[in-house]
Amino acid sequence: MRVHILRVATAALLACASSAAAQDLLIHGGPIHTGEASVEALAIKDGKVAFAGPVAQARRAVPGAKDIDLKGAAAFPGFVDAHAHLSGIGFREMTLSLEGTASVEDLVARLKGWNAANPGTGPVSGRGWIETHWPEKRFPSRQDLDRAVSDRPVVLGRADGHAIVANTAMLALAGVTRDTVAPAGGQILKDPSGEPTGMLIDNAMGLVRGKVPPPSAAAKAEAVKRGVDLYASRGWTGLHDMGSSSEEVGYQRALAANDRLPIRVDNYMSPQDAATVLSAGPSQDPTGLVRVRGVKMYMDGALGSRGAALLAPYADAEGTGLILTPRETIDGVLKQARASGAQIAVHAIGDRGNRLVLDAFEQAFGGDTAALKAARWRVEHAQVLSPQDLPRFSKLGVIASMQASHAIGDLYFAPARLGPERLKGAYAWESLLKSGAVVAGGSDAPVEKGDPLVEFYAAAYRHDLKGFAGPDWGLDEALSRQQALALLTRGPAYAAGREGELGLLKAGAAADISVFSVDLMTAPFPEIAKARAVMTVVAGKVVYDGR
Repeated sequence: MRVHILRVATAALLACASSAAAQDLLIHGGPIHTGEASVEALAIKDGKVAFAGPVAQARRAVPGAKDIDLKGAAAFPGFVDAHAHLSGIGFREMTLSLEGTASVEDLVARLKGWNAANPGTGPVSGRGWIETHWPEKRFPSRQDLDRAVSDRPVVLGRADGHAIVANTAMLALAGVTRDTVAPAGGQILKDPSGEPTGMLIDNAMGLVRGKVPPPSAAAKAEAVKRGVDLYASRGWTGLHDMGSSSEEVGYQRALAANDRLPIRVDNYMSPQDAATVLSAGPSQDPTGLVRVRGVKMYMDGALGSRGAALLAPYADAEGTGLILTPRETIDGVLKQARASGAQIAVHAIGDRGNRLVLDAFEQAFGGDTAALKAARWRVEHAQVLSPQDLPRFSKLGVIASMQASHAIGDLYFAPARLGPERLKGAYAWESLLKSGAVVAGGSDAPVEKGDPLVEFYAAAYRHDLKGFAGPDWGLDEALSRQQALALLTRGPAYAAGREGELGLLKAGAAADISVFSVDLMTAPFPEIAKARAVMTVVAGKVVYDGR
C-alpha cells in the first residue's frame, strides 16, 4: 500500500527567484521601517545593510547598485516565523488539504471528491479540519468518513495536529476496538455504547499512524522545498522548524549547498533525532542558512481537543487534559541540554502544562536564573497561564514563543473550554511583554495558514479575519503595531540567539527584508488582512519578487 499524494505544480504556486545571486541593492520609493525608525532608503552591500537614511546618501553608499523602487510598497526587517513545521507546510500543499472545511458535510464531500480523483486501495491521509465553526458543533466520526470512503482506510488530522479521525476500515486495520486501552497521554473517544467514534487524541493517534506507510524520501525532500519556497513567497525570511528530523535537516542542507534554499531555517530537533545536538550542542551548515539549535518536546496536548493540561477541569467537559511526556523524561533531556548548550523548546498550552515546564526549567538550573536566561529556553505556545506563573517568564528569562493567529481562531471555543476567569490568562501577549518577558511570534503552520500578515493583524487587532471579536475577548491584550512588528522580527531573532544579526535594519545587520503591499504601521486593519507580500530579500539576495 502507499499513500496517495495529490501533487500540484510548484511553478503555479510560486514565483521564487532563489537562484539569483546576492548583489548590491538600493531600496527606496516606499515606507521603510527599520524596527527603530522610518527611513527613505536602504543601501545593501555584501549581503548586509550598509546604510539606512536619506536616499541621496544611500545612493552614494552603493554606487552602481541595482535600483529597487518599491512604488509605494512598505519594507520591514525580515519577518521570521518562530514556530512552524516545515515538512508539514510542504505536505499540506501535496496531500488532501481540509483547511477551511465548513461543516461535517463539507468534509465528507471533500473526502469523497478526493477519493474519486485518486482511486486505489491504499490509505487516504489528509489534514486541516477544525470543527469549532461547524454548524453540527461536534467532532467528525468514523461513520461520517464511511459515507465518503468505506472500502479503504482513511485518517484525517485535525488542524492542531493533536487529534485525528479514522474511518471504520482504518480502525479495523489498526485493530482498534471497544476493548483497546488508550496509551498514556492519549484518548480513544467512544460513543454511549462503548464503540470507538473514530476520534483519537494525542498519543492515541499512534495506534493508526503506524499503519500508514511513510512518504518516500523523494516526497519528503519535495515537501521541504515546497515549504521554504511557499514561505519566501509570503514574505518570511526565516522560520524556526519545530520537531525536525535529521533527514529533513539533510534536505535543507542539500538545498543550501546548491543555492536553492531561499530562507533561513533554525531547527529544533524531535527527541528521537536530538542525540547529536544534545551531546555536541548547536551547529550550522557552511552557508549559515541552516542551523540546529536544540530539541523540541511536548508537555501537554491542545486546547481544542481538550488535551491541554489544566489545573482545574475544563469548563465544558470532565477531565483536566493530558501530559504527553513524563516529567522524568523531560528532566533527563534538560540535564543533557544544560551540559551541551543545546536550546530547549517545550510545547505547553494549558496552565498546568506551563507550570510544569517552568518548574522543570527552574529546577534544571537549581535556581540560577542568570544561567537559565542565558540558555534562552523556550515555552512553545504559552497559551493559558495562571496569574501566579505569568511573571515567572520574565523572572526566569524563559522565552514565550506564541502564535497570535491561534487567538483569532480559538476565540470561538476557548471561552467554553476555559470559562471567564481562566480566559483572562489566555493569549496574554501584552501582559507578558509588560512583565518584561521576551515574546517571539510565530504561526504554528500548518496548524494555521503561516502568513506573516495574518500574524501581524492578529497580534495588533485581535479580531478574526472578518473583524469579529467576542465579548470579553481580552482586547486589552492586543499589541501596538510597533510591538507586533517586534514580535515577528526582534523576538524571533532573540529566541534563536541572532539579535546581533537579524531583527533590525541597521548598518552591519544582515539584509533580510520583507516587503508588503501595504504599510502595516498605518493601513486600516481590513487592508492588512487582504494585503500580500511583494518582495523577500535574504542576506542581500532577492529570493522572491512578486512586483
